[in-house]
Amino acid sequence: MRWHAADQTEEGSMCHPSDAEPCKHFDRMYPDFAEEPRNVRLGLCIDSFAPHGQYGRLSLPYNLLLGIYMSSKYMFLTMVIPDPSSPKHPIDVYLELLIEELVQLWYVDVGTYDHTTDRAFIRRTVLMWIVNDLPAYKIEFGWITAWVMGCLVCIDDTRAFHLQHGRKECYFGCHIQFLPAHHSYRRNKKTFTKNCVENKVTRSRLTGDQILDRVTNISPAVEMPLSLPDGFSDHKWTKKNIFWDLSY
Repeated sequence: MRWHAADQTEEGSMCHPSDAEPCKHFDRMYPDFAEEPRNVRLGLCIDSFAPHGQYGRLSLPYNLLLGIYMSSKYMFLTMVIPDPSSPKHPIDVYLELLIEELVQLWYVDVGTYDHTTDRAFIRRTVLMWIVNDLPAYKIEFGWITAWVMGCLVCIDDTRAFHLQHGRKECYFGCHIQFLPAHHSYRRNKKTFTKNCVENKVTRSRLTGDQILDRVTNISPAVEMPLSLPDGFSDHKWTKKNIFWDLSY
C-alpha cells in the first residue's frame, strides 16, 4: 500500500496514476491525508454486463502497482443493480449507500493492522477517480453527451456542427484548437477543415468549483420520468449528481 509513495518516477514521466497531476494536486490540497501513504485511494467504474443488462460497480485500490490493481483479484464488486433496463438518471438512488460509506471513510478514523510492521495505524479512504464510458457518463453525472454540446471538455464552447444530410452531430476538426499555438496541424488546410487555419486559443478546462456553480441550483434526480431543469437548452445538465455530496 506504500508503493505509490515510495517508488517515484522521474519528473515529467507517468507510469502510474499517482504520477498524474490530479493526484499530486490532491496531495497538496490535503497534506494530512498524503502524510500517511497507506491511506486508501480508490477508483470506481460502472458499466452494464450480461446477462439481462445488470449494472455493476467495481472499486480498485490505486495504492498498488499498475499490474496488480488491474487484476481481477483486486477488483471489488461493490454494487450490482439488478435492473434489466438502464437505471438512467435515478442511479443516484442506488448510489446513496455507497456515498454514505465514502463520507464515513473520509471523516472517521479507522484503526487498521499493518502486518508488515506488526502495528496498527489510522486509515482513511478517498475516492480519487471515476472511470466510465460516454453513455455511463451521461447516466452518472447528468451531462447530455448527445447533440452538438456532447464534448466533455468544450461543453458550451463547442464548435461542433450538425450534418445537413447525415442528420448527425460532427466534431471533425473541432479539437485542433487544443494543439500548441505553432503546431503544423493548425495551418493544415487540406487534411482537416478545407481552406481553414485554426487560430483559436482554447479556454482553460472548467474547475470543479466552476462546474458546481453551474449545477448547484439543479435538483438531484430521484425518479423517472426526469423533468429537465430550467436553462437546460443552454447548459445540458440534467441533474446535480450525488458525488457532489463528497466534501473533497
